[in-house]
Amino acid sequence: MSVEISENLGVLTFEMNENQQMISEMIRDFGAKEIEPFRREWDDNQDFPIDLFKKLGGLGLMGVLVPQEYGGSGFGYAEYVTVISEIAKIDGAIGLSVAAHNSLCTGHILQFGNEEQKQRWLPKLATAEHIGAWGLTEPNTGSDAGNMKTTAVKDGDNWVINGAKNFITHGKSGDVAVVIVRTGEVGDSHGMTTFVVEKGTAGFSAGRKEDKLGMRASETTEIIFDNCIVPDSNRLGEVGEGFIQAMKVLDGGRISIAALSLGIAQGSLEESIKYAKERHQFNKPIAQFQGISFKIADMATKIEAAKLLTFRAADLKNRGESVSKESAMAKYYASEVAVEASTEAVQIFGGYGYTKDYPVEKHYRDSKLCTIGEGTSEIQKLVISRAILK
Repeated sequence: MSVEISENLGVLTFEMNENQQMISEMIRDFGAKEIEPFRREWDDNQDFPIDLFKKLGGLGLMGVLVPQEYGGSGFGYAEYVTVISEIAKIDGAIGLSVAAHNSLCTGHILQFGNEEQKQRWLPKLATAEHIGAWGLTEPNTGSDAGNMKTTAVKDGDNWVINGAKNFITHGKSGDVAVVIVRTGEVGDSHGMTTFVVEKGTAGFSAGRKEDKLGMRASETTEIIFDNCIVPDSNRLGEVGEGFIQAMKVLDGGRISIAALSLGIAQGSLEESIKYAKERHQFNKPIAQFQGISFKIADMATKIEAAKLLTFRAADLKNRGESVSKESAMAKYYASEVAVEASTEAVQIFGGYGYTKDYPVEKHYRDSKLCTIGEGTSEIQKLVISRAILK
């Protein structure tokens, strides 16, 4: 949605711009043919459909924020939120992978890479010729990223990386991984540095694939570094800037998860409305029962509030303003609304909602990750409260 300020009323109004309308229609048409018929199979088998992402790359949806000079679509965050939320309405797992590729791996290179690095990696990432991964989390350091154990030691013009990252989206199938590793003292926020590691590099491999509750078509694995030699030309930014870079990347990433949450919540609501009108009990549609209609009213209201928070954060990001507090608010609220909306959707569907015959069961399982990934709800509260109380 674009943001317009009325000079007479002094209020904000949100309306879809032409690009967003085009994107929304394109994804609905594409999703009906290329995602909906296969999402049950992908989910059951934990298949990561790489060919699908190549097609999404052909539509310009894997380099949404990348400038056209690097092969991207050159859109802003309003269009980006629309992309993620519209895909997530259909399948949260596909939305998650599109978000991780765009905002984390590709976004990190776009924000902190030099010109040579941008020319080297962005064109292939923007078209999904290459799939991107991003690594911060480790087995013993989730929210406590400052105590990471994976290290990089300088050796002439190279760096030798040892350690492991886990819960990495596209850890096995990714062609390019942006990783933050320790180059200084443990706990020092200026003791970490970012490197780009390409698939096939000696000493770089994928480990165990996670067997997840939801988001099962989005690949999640360990990545392992065993004396992995990376040239200094693969370093993003200065030595010691990695953690600071990661926090800035996560500001945008939280908008991604807010958009993902928004899509799952909207999908849950739309399925609930459709079912409540079609399902009859006691000789009338269950939509006519107050217990059901009030659930739908609550869902719709909270989703609208989540939408406003998300597009407010997107607008600030577009304008280059500080967005830490606003993106945390959007991510926190929208993710909790996604869980609530999908839970209520299952309740509205009753016994059918507990089966895989209807998509609300999948929305229910997918939604929970939104309150955990890219900073738990508790971490978002910490970010928000510190911003308010500082």
